[in-house]
Amino acid sequence: MMDARTLAGQLIMVRLLGTELDIDTAEFLRANRVRAACLFRQNMLDATQLTRFTSDLRDVFGVEALIALDQEGGAVVRPTWVPAPPAAMALGAAGDPILARAVGAAVARAVRSLGFNWNFAPVLDLNNNPHNPVIAERSFGADPQRAAEIAMAWMEGSESEGVACCVKHFPGHGDTHVDSHRDLPTVDKPLAELEQFEFAPFRAAAPHAPAVMTAHIVYPALDPDYPATMSRPILTGILREQFGYQGVIVTDGMDMHAIAHRYGAGQAAVKALQAGADMVMAIGSRETQEETIAAIAAAIENGELPIEDVRAKLARLSSLASAHPSGRHDYAEESADHELMAQAWRRGLTALRDPQRPGPGSAVRLVARADVVSDGVSEAGVSAAKIAESLGQLYDVDLVTYVDAESFDWSALPQDGRFTILASTSRRRYGEHARTTWRPDLHIALWNPYQALDFAAPALMTYGFAPPALAAVKAWLAGEIEAAGTCPVPGFDSRP
Repeated sequence: MMDARTLAGQLIMVRLLGTELDIDTAEFLRANRVRAACLFRQNMLDATQLTRFTSDLRDVFGVEALIALDQEGGAVVRPTWVPAPPAAMALGAAGDPILARAVGAAVARAVRSLGFNWNFAPVLDLNNNPHNPVIAERSFGADPQRAAEIAMAWMEGSESEGVACCVKHFPGHGDTHVDSHRDLPTVDKPLAELEQFEFAPFRAAAPHAPAVMTAHIVYPALDPDYPATMSRPILTGILREQFGYQGVIVTDGMDMHAIAHRYGAGQAAVKALQAGADMVMAIGSRETQEETIAAIAAAIENGELPIEDVRAKLARLSSLASAHPSGRHDYAEESADHELMAQAWRRGLTALRDPQRPGPGSAVRLVARADVVSDGVSEAGVSAAKIAESLGQLYDVDLVTYVDAESFDWSALPQDGRFTILASTSRRRYGEHARTTWRPDLHIALWNPYQALDFAAPALMTYGFAPPALAAVKAWLAGEIEAAGTCPVPGFDSRP
């Protein structure tokens, strides 16, 4: 029988610093029998470095290694050199489950070739709040049945290539106006409404999903005291008992402010495991990881975490790892997958308010923000210079950048007859100043589609800023393709 500390180590997932596995970290992982890690962009340089890193982790973790990442598509990707998958909402706009399955399989092939066997995707949140600061285009749409259909096809594709998915964020992060990375959101809806909307995709996924990730959100109708991550009525009562879910439950990152700023790391981890989670994502500092392991071990020793429950958790984690063995695979399909992704981005391209193309060689003015930003979850957006370079292959482009949208004076732009294109390259919605004074001839929303509702201008929505998204915009401007996507959330058939 293992001691409590090594049992505890198997119930956490860690975050690592740097781009290689140093001796001290390897010793810490081995000593505590940790067998799961989530890697992020800062852990990645290129394919050679990353495959070496994941190989070293496998050597330490053993045959039941769980090596994870967030490769959702759109702005939420980690290795950025592999074929760039469209965001979930782009696939929702295309409305084709067959395409979604193919994309899910291609995503899995790419990450499996780098040594990953667990992908924290797809997102099952229904984005039914236009002011949601963190989900938006990460959602497949607002209709429960349609979103679940597209998401399940994506997951089926991933499973066919041997990579475990993890649907998230249960019981639903779509109708929030607060980012749980920064504070603790509340979704104050009656149970009947949650049953009809938020729960529906997760209920559909329950028989199929290898893993489910929890939401750091309070749902007063379900549990007025604790966020879902730490709520036994939600994780055990609803997900396990009502939905009959048998797979792995993993928490979202416990370093997020919604949890870390309210509970001690150890206390929160124990509470999450008592609630029904199988694995705690302890992705804070080494000190936080030590505190988490110590608290879980103490809870096992004193019976707060009964040994029978711990064994059941370990069995589910072992089953997940056994069904999706870790290890690098060759990637012979990479060229074909680049073309598949390009096609998928084109299929999702969506027009709003009948946008018109400037004629070839026209004089255009491109307005875009000066900096390249990330929201902390997503990769940083595309630069104004890169957009200007793409449009410059079709037009005479005058680039104008701004630092602060709320102080940028649109009326100061030269009145010289140039066709003015606004390119939006961040997730944040525009404020009152921009909404009431900016007058673009064409708005290209390259990230958050809801920004297209901030202006009365004709718009083109890509749901992301990856190179194939820019290529799709260029192809539309050149008249080579049409924007045939249908935005899968309400509000895009009317003016702001």
